[in-house]
Amino acid sequence: MSTFKVLKKEEVGEKNQAIFDNLSKNLGFVPNIYAAMAHSNTALGDYLQFSNSKTSLTAKEKEVIDLAVSQVNGCSYCQSAHTVISKMKGLTDDEILELRQGKASWDEKLNTLANLAKEIAVTRGKVSEATKEAFFNAGYTEETLVDLVMAVGIITVTNTFHNLTGVAIDFPLAKAL
Repeated sequence: MSTFKVLKKEEVGEKNQAIFDNLSKNLGFVPNIYAAMAHSNTALGDYLQFSNSKTSLTAKEKEVIDLAVSQVNGCSYCQSAHTVISKMKGLTDDEILELRQGKASWDEKLNTLANLAKEIAVTRGKVSEATKEAFFNAGYTEETLVDLVMAVGIITVTNTFHNLTGVAIDFPLAKAL
């Protein structure tokens, strides 16, 4: 049950109202997690700027990270939202469930990325040399490693916010592992 109020457009400041309009235009609705972030006059805009920043990661690679880290962090909201988004990026239900476990048996490069993302979340960045070496051997670069850390940080913010607030999930509930 939600312990944190999901705000409506008329309940937020002018800056957040403009963001709500933009989200409604682009997504068709304002996700509850974003509407709850609007309790702050600045956090939602700052978060969206951070999460929409340019990266060397592909959209699919970002979903790999989001799924693996959200599972580690036990965030049912993000597991559900990123299941929907991942399907839009061409991933199957079985692939999504496997990515949430930090694996991708069908693609060695994505497997390496999922494994490293999971290990970063579990160890708070104190990953094994073997995992880092596998990442670079898979063709990833130092630039990608930096962008991976940023992506882990972004999804961790959302995971933490949901786990703390219990905002109602407004996506189809992801299957339990």
